[in-house]
Amino acid sequence: MLPRSNSSGKLFPFIFNKLKVTPNEPFAPSFQALFSTRIVGEKPILRSGAVGVLERSIKFNQLEGRKAYMKHLDKIYKQSGIAWFTPVELFKPWYAQGIAEAILRTANLSVPLKIYEIGGGSGTCAKGILDYIMLNAPPRIYNNMTYISVEISPTLAEIQKQTVGEVCSHLSKFKVEHRDAMDRSGWGDVEQQPCWVIMLEVLDNLPHDLIYSESQVSPWMEVWVEKQLDGEGLSELYKPLQDSLIKHCVEILELDKNETKRSSIVSKAWSKLFPKPRRCWLPTACMKLLEVLHAALPKMSLIASDFSFLPDVKVPGERAPLVSTKKDGQSSDYSNYLDAKGDADIFFPTDFWLLERIDHYCSGWLKLQKDKSSLQGRKRRTITLDTSSFMEEFGLPSKTRTKDGYNPLLDDFKNTKFYLSVPTHNIK
Repeated sequence: MLPRSNSSGKLFPFIFNKLKVTPNEPFAPSFQALFSTRIVGEKPILRSGAVGVLERSIKFNQLEGRKAYMKHLDKIYKQSGIAWFTPVELFKPWYAQGIAEAILRTANLSVPLKIYEIGGGSGTCAKGILDYIMLNAPPRIYNNMTYISVEISPTLAEIQKQTVGEVCSHLSKFKVEHRDAMDRSGWGDVEQQPCWVIMLEVLDNLPHDLIYSESQVSPWMEVWVEKQLDGEGLSELYKPLQDSLIKHCVEILELDKNETKRSSIVSKAWSKLFPKPRRCWLPTACMKLLEVLHAALPKMSLIASDFSFLPDVKVPGERAPLVSTKKDGQSSDYSNYLDAKGDADIFFPTDFWLLERIDHYCSGWLKLQKDKSSLQGRKRRTITLDTSSFMEEFGLPSKTRTKDGYNPLLDDFKNTKFYLSVPTHNIK
């Protein structure tokens, strides 16, 4: 399991997209988010922190073992003042090069290689991939490729250009598009050529919606957030399902179908005697993003990496976020997300089973299954791999191994996974 640093962990924005809550800037994924969530007329509730950049790569082979690595990591955090370094940063260049190898093995190299990265942070991933392709692929692949970073932050856009520009030849292949990845208009006309989309630690920070049910057989309700009458706090308000993204997520989860199965006389009687409220966090923004990507890039191949499990989560509900803050050098976790104001460490686990279903749904395949007469096959070929399995297959694990055999990339990131999704011949 990924250790939580002594420097408090990530500082993430938390977005409510319901009553009286509006973001003051559009979508900004993961560690790169530089916006806050606002209740109308009030100061930001939560604000993200800076993106961590290592001055130099860690020489894992020179470290004795886990104890030496943790001591070195603690030193880095204290010297940098950064609360969190992404895996692609901690394990540069090897992490990015593993992704590059996966792309080269599976891409259709008969057409120019085109890669989009959503939320590219400091540009470490982009530079690592470009470096690897320049050194390991046939010259024509590197010379004709395009790497586009879709970045909402103008500050990070400039940092990415500087990072990638450390190798002059990369600049003719690399560009940053300063825009919101969830805005369909920003993608322009439908792109029919194959391409790749990379999302590293993006899903854990995308907006989620919360639904609530009073009992095991009660209907699901949307959870809205409103200011209390005294103006000091926030409270939840429950309304019938009406948001289309929420309805689609519920449909994908087949919650309505499960409710029907449970709605027997015995179940209803039991729930009245022993009612058990239910809370479920839905990745609605993930669904919106995938809808946009499938519409704009129907032949895209996708690589996403994120946390499949988070430790110490106190907030109730399925797929609930970790909400944490730091005071006097000590981290503490919230049990109620409404209590978190100011800087806070907030992010969601990724349900990779649900991610796969959302991917199929947005590709159009799951929707077709409602039509029993449709014999059309899946439009996506997908696989979910533990980070260790992915890196053992595509990376160079020996480069992140310490002297005694301990490997933090393989041994500590047990709660992270890679999701790969490529189009099948069923794509027109």
